[in-house]
Amino acid sequence: MRKFFWIFLVIAISFFSFNSLLRAGYIPMHDDMQPVRLLQLDKCLKDGQIPCRWVPDLGYGYGYPLFIFYSPLAYYVMEIIHLTGFSILTSIKIGFIFSFIFSGLTMFLFGKALWGKWGGLVSSAFYVYAPYRAADVYSRGAVGEFWALGFMPLILWAILNLIKNPPTKKNGLFLSLSITGLLLTHNLTFIAFAPVIVVWTLFLLHFYKKWNYIPKLVISVIPAFCLSAFYTLPLVFEKQYVHIDTMTSGYFNYLAHFVSLSQLFFRGHWGFGSSELGPFDDLSFSIGVIHWLILFISIILLIFNRKKIKNKLNFLVLFFFTGLFFGSIFLTHSKSTFIWQTLTFMKYFQFPWRFLILTILSTSVLAGFPIFLLKSNRKLSIVYASLLIFSVIFFNARLFRPSRYIDINDQQKFSGQNWEYQITASIYDYLPIFAKTPPAKPAPQSPQILDGDSQIIQFQKGTDWQKGKILTTSPSSTIQLPLFYYPGFKLWLNGQEIPFDYQNELGLITFQTSSGQNDFIVKMTKTPVRLTGDLLSLLGLLLLFILYV
Repeated sequence: MRKFFWIFLVIAISFFSFNSLLRAGYIPMHDDMQPVRLLQLDKCLKDGQIPCRWVPDLGYGYGYPLFIFYSPLAYYVMEIIHLTGFSILTSIKIGFIFSFIFSGLTMFLFGKALWGKWGGLVSSAFYVYAPYRAADVYSRGAVGEFWALGFMPLILWAILNLIKNPPTKKNGLFLSLSITGLLLTHNLTFIAFAPVIVVWTLFLLHFYKKWNYIPKLVISVIPAFCLSAFYTLPLVFEKQYVHIDTMTSGYFNYLAHFVSLSQLFFRGHWGFGSSELGPFDDLSFSIGVIHWLILFISIILLIFNRKKIKNKLNFLVLFFFTGLFFGSIFLTHSKSTFIWQTLTFMKYFQFPWRFLILTILSTSVLAGFPIFLLKSNRKLSIVYASLLIFSVIFFNARLFRPSRYIDINDQQKFSGQNWEYQITASIYDYLPIFAKTPPAKPAPQSPQILDGDSQIIQFQKGTDWQKGKILTTSPSSTIQLPLFYYPGFKLWLNGQEIPFDYQNELGLITFQTSSGQNDFIVKMTKTPVRLTGDLLSLLGLLLLFILYV
């Protein structure tokens, strides 16, 4: 019952972060592709395409490999919500609510392990009500990054439990699943957080003098990389087949999105616009005054109480997260340009202010330290914890609201101009390189006859397949399908696999028919990379069963 009490308390404290999502109506967001992505996943699963990789309607109806490159886990969770009977738009809102609660609970677990229950509760409240999180949901609509925030404290907690205590199957399982979750939720967050995982692990191994635990940690991590391989292997090895230049150029060039110290610490403007070149963005990148104040207060309290603290781990934890705080802030500022230029892969982060995820993690963890100092006086610790929680909610809850509400349902969202916008927005992202330019008009509803005399008798289109019957009265005819070519597509004509062509402006699959009735089917198959990834994921499940069940 005590455990349920603390869970209920975390949910209750989180309420003002998501109560705006309980109202009727959809909320506007920068990434307005969330509904159509969920719709495409829903179509995939109902069509038997598991895991979903190729979506049928994006790319102006020609389809493209969205979920080979776009982190899928949050959408699978929202799909489960949708399958219980909620609309797609409502499922997205419920997904955000679940993520608020999930991240609050995981930070409570981690904070509790460091500072005790009341200290953990304070850390949880600060994590939930960090201003950047309000921007993530109510302005940006950054589903993947927002869900990833819940896995970061869980990973740190699992590593601490595994090293500090005698290793158990439960702790190993938590570490495996939490790393898997982060890998499948947002690949950029995993890349940004991976150095933190490594340094935190080495730090604890050194402190507890348990270097012999390294094999146990490795054994716990291996299933995570196996479980996520169905996504991560194609992501790495197939990026050469899609246009990704547009994701790092023009508006998305990181040089245009550094932030100033005044924006981070002092600027009070809160807007719902976009990130722009210069210090006058209409999107806030504030750390939160109460957040950075509590960090400096924690440092001062540590200095004045250093002789009273017997456990040196507390000193090192404050040192670790203070370093993470200043390091992450540095990466958001233009003074770090030399690092971005040296580590060329960082251009894929697009926005340096993404590293605020590490800033809010560090300030939230350290927010529980002042309560830890009062642990000998239970009543006083409860009073101060309540005061800090009330303060962060009072000052920041007003940020957790949308700019407005939109009275719209699924049918309206997926029809007319709304539908056309969603299937063409960001059309160059993940567009197969075989298409020299994006299409200028919607894909035709049936195959096109380029030459010869043919008639389309029957045509069906699934998520990653198309099939039909063609009656050809001339000696031969050239047929072009409304489908981009991508490695893995194979074509069978009258039961036999045949070669096809895609050397045209849009890279569309084109083939020849002979006189008579011709039955064709084209389907995306598993390339060696995808097959290896799928097999490794099955191996990961087997390893989890062997190791922990």
